[in-house]
Amino acid sequence: MGYVLLILATLCWSFVGTLVKTAAMSFDSATITFARFAVGIVFLGGFLLIKYRRIQLRFGMKWIWIGALGKCCNYFFENVALSIGYSYGNILVGPIQTVLLLLFSAFWFKERVSPRGWAAAVLCIAGVLLISWNGLPLSVLLSGGALTPLLFALSAFGSAFHVLSSKMLIREMDAGNMNFSVFFWCSALMVLPLPWQSHLAGALSWGPVLAMIALGAITGLSFYWFSQALKLVSFPIAVIVSNCAVLFTILWSYLFFRDPITVFILLGSAILVGGLVLLNLPVRTRARARQEQPNVRPGLARSREA
Repeated sequence: MGYVLLILATLCWSFVGTLVKTAAMSFDSATITFARFAVGIVFLGGFLLIKYRRIQLRFGMKWIWIGALGKCCNYFFENVALSIGYSYGNILVGPIQTVLLLLFSAFWFKERVSPRGWAAAVLCIAGVLLISWNGLPLSVLLSGGALTPLLFALSAFGSAFHVLSSKMLIREMDAGNMNFSVFFWCSALMVLPLPWQSHLAGALSWGPVLAMIALGAITGLSFYWFSQALKLVSFPIAVIVSNCAVLFTILWSYLFFRDPITVFILLGSAILVGGLVLLNLPVRTRARARQEQPNVRPGLARSREA
């Protein structure tokens, strides 16, 4: 069952770019962002009620609001970039977020970063730069070709702060209610600009509507599936399989939208996946060793969201 949940979560994450691109055929980015949160809390809230018979909505904690603002930034800029760019572009968010978290750990939390960690960061950066460049002439990049990578970088910045908030909140809340609270306030924040920004980007049809519902389901449930999978599957396998979402994302972008997949995209993807795996494996191994010691509070592992 653990492998089923792991593969299900990985496939869900790989479809995000395709689903956002489909939803953008009818809806603007602000509406898509709001729907991802609003539909997500319906799915997550329903699950929590069925499993635990109650939901804890928290709001009087600063890290909930930091996490909500970060996640709004993450989804909004990601949706804008996917709407105007290729559907595989969001593969840049994960490695940029990873490098940012590494820098936060070193310079904010004053944690020691191993040489392997810095080497992994270099690989992630190299992969991101290679994908962002994609063989384009410098004149094209300067004239606007670098806009979508910049938007994905802003998205990753927001995502990094959401992960930091999760590390702080998980000390006091379970993962289900923590995400419900953050996503609830995300939907409340994202409803504010809708009267001015919401509009139909194209003819309304069932495809974009179903894509919006699917995005909400992924937002609400995929993190829970992944956390449950970690209890049943070894972490090295979980890291490798979950990072294969990058490869599936590229595959779906070609199959559904015929997005051009160049050798720069493939090589850059391979490099950044290698960096992510290299960075995560030793970190989790040490965290798991601490968990196995009696009377020691488990370490806070880096979380992965849709």
